[in-house]
Amino acid sequence: MMNRWQFVKRLTPLLAIMVLLLSACGRSDLSTLDPQGPVAQSQFDLMKLSISIMLGVIVVVFAISLYVIIKFRRRKGDNTIPKQVEGNHKLEIIWTVIPVILLVILGVPTVQSVFSLAEDKTKDPNAVQVIATSHQYWWEFEYPQLGIKTAQELIIPTGKTISVITKSADVKHSFWIPSLAGKTDSNAGSNANAIYFSAPKEGVYLGKCAELCGPSHGLMDFKVKAVDESSFDRWTAAIQEPVALPSDPAVKEAFVKKCLTCHAVGDQGGFAYPNLTGIGSRESVGGILINTDDKKYSNEGTVYENLHRWIENPDEIKPGNGMGKIELTKQELDGIAKYLSELKVDFEQ
Repeated sequence: MMNRWQFVKRLTPLLAIMVLLLSACGRSDLSTLDPQGPVAQSQFDLMKLSISIMLGVIVVVFAISLYVIIKFRRRKGDNTIPKQVEGNHKLEIIWTVIPVILLVILGVPTVQSVFSLAEDKTKDPNAVQVIATSHQYWWEFEYPQLGIKTAQELIIPTGKTISVITKSADVKHSFWIPSLAGKTDSNAGSNANAIYFSAPKEGVYLGKCAELCGPSHGLMDFKVKAVDESSFDRWTAAIQEPVALPSDPAVKEAFVKKCLTCHAVGDQGGFAYPNLTGIGSRESVGGILINTDDKKYSNEGTVYENLHRWIENPDEIKPGNGMGKIELTKQELDGIAKYLSELKVDFEQ
């Protein structure tokens, strides 16, 4: 008994440390337990139902087991063989019927939810159609109805159905917005998947890649920004306006030759890498450098600071991203970072 107690005393601090470490892994904006839309809410309701049933079964089984252990325990001095009970048809019927009932209670809403969430919204004229293409390690968002192609931030109107077709430009990824919708794989080739969701409230919702896709998989974040419908209309108009190139000739030459070969601003450049139109208005740079004037953590800074860090050495921020270090003079680096930080899409009223 003493040895067992000493073992428990030694194990308790270890368990406490593990709890603290695991609690640090949690993020409120990456939790399925805080649904912010009808799709996420239906999934959360199923989760609550299944957990409630499992907890009920556990409580009943443990209560019966404890009762049996106490009531039918061997008494001191009693060496008789207990009466053997077998072939009780009533008990056999009870422990067969109860699980069937529980399965029906769980199965009916599950099947209803599965068919509801599998509904095809890609032909819905009232839905905002989006093609989400995953890359190592960023997201491209195309609005085919509007002729818009952007990256890293999915701007959506509140209250409207958002129909997303997911596909991949390289390896397998997974599209996931925990507070709005479940995971959907994005596959290479013609094997595209579809998902839909909506956001009733304005706000910024964090999205992640949920499929191990390389060394920077954990850094493959994106944002979903829900705005009112009039703001969304202003954004669609503003992002399609012509974009002027840097006014400084040296900075302009470096930007055209070393940036626009892969990136695009407005209708100029290429689309091999993220479209930079409006990057100064985004919540983050590279998906993980948070734009803020109130710096508290190492991955936070002003838009200019974050752009400067990213352009100077992108592999240091997100290893294996494919961009590589660009040879720029200090004047070119400072000028390009300043130009991009001022490249805003103002769609607020």
